[in-house]
Amino acid sequence: MEDANDTTEINFILVGLFNHTPTHVFLFSMVLMIFLTSLMGNALMILLIHEDPQLHTPMYFLLSQLSLMDMMLGSSIVPKMATNYLMGTKSISPAGCGTQIFLFLTLGGGECFLLAAMAYDRYVAICHPLRYPILMNQKLCLHMTTGSWLLGGVDGLIQAGATLSFPYCHSREINHFFCEAPSLMRLACAENIFFEFFMYVCCILMLLIPLSLILASYSLILAAVLRMKSTAARKKAFATCSSHLAVVGLFYGTLIFTYMWPKSYRSVAHDKVVSAFYTIFTPVLNPLIYSVRNKDVKGALRKWLEKHFLQHL
Repeated sequence: MEDANDTTEINFILVGLFNHTPTHVFLFSMVLMIFLTSLMGNALMILLIHEDPQLHTPMYFLLSQLSLMDMMLGSSIVPKMATNYLMGTKSISPAGCGTQIFLFLTLGGGECFLLAAMAYDRYVAICHPLRYPILMNQKLCLHMTTGSWLLGGVDGLIQAGATLSFPYCHSREINHFFCEAPSLMRLACAENIFFEFFMYVCCILMLLIPLSLILASYSLILAAVLRMKSTAARKKAFATCSSHLAVVGLFYGTLIFTYMWPKSYRSVAHDKVVSAFYTIFTPVLNPLIYSVRNKDVKGALRKWLEKHFLQHL
């Protein structure tokens, strides 16, 4: 087991999520299995969208970007956590810590705006179906996707740089399983009120503005769906939108708890559980939610299996 004192002067110490009791070994195995399932599920989603011409639409292009972000988010956190746990080490270098903060905020922030773009796509498809090819053209889709990545990247770069610029003159032990800005700021020995205010403003821009756009889009969608005379059309619209809303609720709920809920109402243990939820569990739910309730994706999967496996039997 690595001695924390040997690395405290240089590296940060990640306390981690699990210890080595039988229960925690089982939980660690479950988390690792969920992560691998998430990787395979999201990779399969990207593959199906790329391979099937029927899925070459703005909605599925945005969904492929969501899957890519989810794959990268889990891959930036879980392998390091698993390596530390299996090797009995706990240290992470400042560069590694900064990289985790940057990737997490880039991908998390990018996903916020991407979900807003997906809500706009559903709004146009349901409320203005005849004008959909014009209002949701390929150029606009690419601009929204690029904007999501860029806005997330700028937020990640600023916050990662600012977080690591503070002096950490006392304990460097982070009571978390990965480097997250709020957990790291608890260790700073300099005054950080201004930075906490700045982080709060960033959260408003990156969380509440996209969430407001999503809620506005779905309010208009709900009004349009309720006016539909066809029961079949109403059911199809509800099925598509409920999947997206489930993803939005899971993702935004946990992020708002971590970044906007007052510290006095939270504990470190709660922060760890919530962080595990949106970094490990939510990414595996996205492909399940979109595939189980989506005939197009299930059809594409069936055709892909028939093409690559069943024809060889």
